[in-house]
Amino acid sequence: MTRTRPLAAAAALGATALILAGCVAKTDVAAADALTVTSTDSSCDVSAATATSGTLTFEVANESSQISEFYLLADDGLRIVGEVENIAPGASRTLTVVAQPGDYFTLCKPGMVGEGVGRTGFSVTGEAVQATGDDAEQKQQAVALYAAFVKDQVEQLVPAVDELVAAYESGDDETARDLFPTTRAFYERIEPVAESLGDLDPRIDYREVDAVAEGLDWTGFHRIEKDLWVPAQDALNADDETPAWQDWQPSTTEERAAFGDQLVADVAELNTYVHSDDFLEALDAQGIGGISNGAIGLLDEVATGKISGEEDWWSGTDLWDFAANVEGSKMAFSLVKDFAVAQGDEGKKLADQIDTGYADLEAALAAYGSLDAGFVNYRELTEDDKRQLTDLINALAEPLSKLTSTILE
Repeated sequence: MTRTRPLAAAAALGATALILAGCVAKTDVAAADALTVTSTDSSCDVSAATATSGTLTFEVANESSQISEFYLLADDGLRIVGEVENIAPGASRTLTVVAQPGDYFTLCKPGMVGEGVGRTGFSVTGEAVQATGDDAEQKQQAVALYAAFVKDQVEQLVPAVDELVAAYESGDDETARDLFPTTRAFYERIEPVAESLGDLDPRIDYREVDAVAEGLDWTGFHRIEKDLWVPAQDALNADDETPAWQDWQPSTTEERAAFGDQLVADVAELNTYVHSDDFLEALDAQGIGGISNGAIGLLDEVATGKISGEEDWWSGTDLWDFAANVEGSKMAFSLVKDFAVAQGDEGKKLADQIDTGYADLEAALAAYGSLDAGFVNYRELTEDDKRQLTDLINALAEPLSKLTSTILE
């Protein structure tokens, strides 16, 4: 079952300017009456499927049995235009956004975990609008939307990991192998957040060689990966020349239970953190520079691990990680792009170069598959294929490296 959102659709990021939630339109051309939203355990009913551009207000009533959230998503299904969370059962909350003409999705998430329910198309017609509000307010809104994106990804990671681990612990390796790369995509989009939390990322995502080098117990995704793919590739054969496979013994049922339960616990800890005041305070302290650096850091992840094929050594699923890193990087860039453009001609030129870089890299990745339909095994790529991807990464990395200094001028 596919859980990810397609990379091709993410190319729409930035194509239509989306004004940050909470800003006030210069010309309020939205309908005067608020849209009503009813969130239940299985549905998300919005009183209308269309609205006029400008300030939109959604009055969200939670009639589910759980704490719920409501989202307005961009047409790629990834970027969060606005969200309201922590709506207690029986309570109501209001979301106000300034929406440009275009196509969107509405979605509720009872329990604040998983993919959500009632995902429905929503269209906005009318004229393009501009936002007012001081620079500090708009920067704060960018930080708030990035926080919402991170929380959404981790909320989807939690049940995906539960399903992966259940298959792994029960010995259903075929199902677990199918779930492994799609589950990791949620993590790969927001990896810099976990990397900032001491030993949490090492427990979740370290490769064997990294854990050994640092004297750590090896756990997490890649420990499970080795159990799932090494036997399938006859890697117990003595003539296999890969050092990491030498003297390998498959995990026992008890060991699988321990590794699986540890990953579930570590992801739960990550979920607790991104819903805490500490996370919001950390993002606030970093400001838009932190978002920009996150975009740069995710592309660095591609350049240093994915392009070499070292990340998913046994499974060859590196292109899933590659694509998710690019999606997360582009998402972060989309939130700070306007601040670069606001710096004048040089800032606009830089933003255009970055947009082109993402588009070129996405087009090259599309030749090998997609997050939605799946990718070819990384071992099928030739050295020329890898060199082309490397060149495109470098072409994007050069202007992207200037982003933070530009937006903070």
